[in-house]
Amino acid sequence: MHNLKGILAQHWQYSEFRPLQEEIMQSVLNGHDTLAILPTGGGKSLCYQVPAMYMPGICIVVTPLIALMKDQIANLKKRGIRALAIHAGMTREEIDMAFDNAVYGNFKFLYLSPERLSSEILLARIAKMKVNLLAVDEAHCISQWGYDFRPAYLNIADIRELIPDVPIMALTASATPKVKEDIQVRLNFSKHAAVFQASFARPNISFVVRRTDDKMGKVMQALNAVAGTAIIYVRTRRKTQEVADLLGRKGISSTFYHAGLSHELRNRRQEDWLNNKVRVMVCTNAFGMGIDKPDVRTVIHMDLPENVESYYQEAGRGGRDGKHAFALMLFNQYNEDEINYRLENNFPSPEEITNVYNALGNYLQLAVGAGEGESFLLDTTPFIKNFNLDAPKTFGALKILEQHGLISLTEAIFMPSRLKFVCSKEDLYKFQIANKKFDPFIKLLLRTYSGLFEDYTPFKEIELAKKAGLTVKDIQNYLSFFKKAGLIEYLPQTDQPQVTYLKARESAKYLKIDKRFVLERKTVFEEQLKAILGYALNDNKCRSQYILSYFGELDSERCEHCDICKEGAKSEDAEAGIFAAIEATLKTGPQSSLDTLSRLTQYNEESVLKAIRKLIELGRISLTDDNRLTWLE
Repeated sequence: MHNLKGILAQHWQYSEFRPLQEEIMQSVLNGHDTLAILPTGGGKSLCYQVPAMYMPGICIVVTPLIALMKDQIANLKKRGIRALAIHAGMTREEIDMAFDNAVYGNFKFLYLSPERLSSEILLARIAKMKVNLLAVDEAHCISQWGYDFRPAYLNIADIRELIPDVPIMALTASATPKVKEDIQVRLNFSKHAAVFQASFARPNISFVVRRTDDKMGKVMQALNAVAGTAIIYVRTRRKTQEVADLLGRKGISSTFYHAGLSHELRNRRQEDWLNNKVRVMVCTNAFGMGIDKPDVRTVIHMDLPENVESYYQEAGRGGRDGKHAFALMLFNQYNEDEINYRLENNFPSPEEITNVYNALGNYLQLAVGAGEGESFLLDTTPFIKNFNLDAPKTFGALKILEQHGLISLTEAIFMPSRLKFVCSKEDLYKFQIANKKFDPFIKLLLRTYSGLFEDYTPFKEIELAKKAGLTVKDIQNYLSFFKKAGLIEYLPQTDQPQVTYLKARESAKYLKIDKRFVLERKTVFEEQLKAILGYALNDNKCRSQYILSYFGELDSERCEHCDICKEGAKSEDAEAGIFAAIEATLKTGPQSSLDTLSRLTQYNEESVLKAIRKLIELGRISLTDDNRLTWLE
């Protein structure tokens, strides 16, 4: 472990590991398959990164979130660690070059999105790699009982067969006992496997639920009562702007964030919030993954989340510094009624699913039998409009098609413009001689960017335009001309969600939608909705205990600072006061219940009668033959 601490200090500048990190690392170094369940902010990435740095070879990391994947790679590169990724949005040539680098390029980490796991090229290249560890992030995605089941994860078992002696580390921030067991089965864990689970308790967070029709009023009340940075989660993109505007009019600095904004705007707003230029971030669940702002004091959910797992992770973005924070959920009758609406739209009929699948192929102008392994930009707004589709049911259908292993959907991916010379240096020189007006620009390209003949090089048209004294449109025209002339491969910037066809497009009449599978997914979804609804409606069990018992921690203590615990404490104090008043009046002598009530008019009549009944049960009061109350010493 001394060597691991040296790696931790050298690359991450930490002197000590967090709880369970050492044990998890030692487990894989001993060759054991390992499941690590650490809450959000618990340092999961280091659990595989540090031992992978210690062992010779390359670590393969499977993760479904491309934005998080890119952040991880950027962070590793800052620390002098070589890492690369293969995901949707890359060309076949880029993927091929990345695999070559993984085999021959002395890289330490290869990040893969799950839809790439079934490709023949991957399986062939892995056999040539010296793999030291297989890390599976967001491991709950492999379980059909999980809240974000992704069938592509099931292909990880095939990779294991190629590297049978390599340990696997599965990581997740949340897993119920059922999901925990399923992860180990699906990943073919060995009999010597180890499971490490940190407690899900967040003792510094006060969980609060308020049932109200005036949600905006409660938001203002919370923000005025608790100083500091806040996150407000809502369900729709439109609502992010509406709430942010309302807060602004109330004098509270805020901004909004959702996946439909441009990459530049999302980054700018995120940075403004991280640097405390604005106090409140109003967002959809597209915001937060990979964000580790320590001083968030309040996390507010204005709408009911779909499951306890999502709520726990999002609420857990508060209080990362260990100081007190509040997680407030706002809830009303409309949210209860909405449950059935979500069930209906998330699971459309087989006919509706087939219709969406057929429309998607037509929208992308993809022929039947084509498209396997190809990725396409998917702007859902014109897609839905052009084919007159129902938006909620369309998203539900796309999710089911993904769960059938037909397509894979990604979040909005920012891919910078990339450029690569595909001609020989001799042919380029001949082109410059024959086209002298382009010669200065080509020389500028070669001076500005290194490796243009070897790899796809990211660049910004606007920066190149400034250096060349041209407009952005001129740059785009030049590069398009060079591409047509066969000199370069030019890939303009994109910032949209993408769909990847995992199988060639099928004819609609031969498409088979497994009704039983859809029904099973609907049942899981319904159970998850009931669990989060139960959390909201619960009025007697400690909020923290409710969450912990959901994740299998059945013997936890009451937190004593959620709304239930505090209301209970108030109730106990009030009850103790009534007990004392009853004792005082009965010690003057036996009396009827009516006499006692007439002497205790400062208390609610029902509360006094309830206290009398309880004192009788406790043996503190007895009833005489003529039904008078007597205090027992």
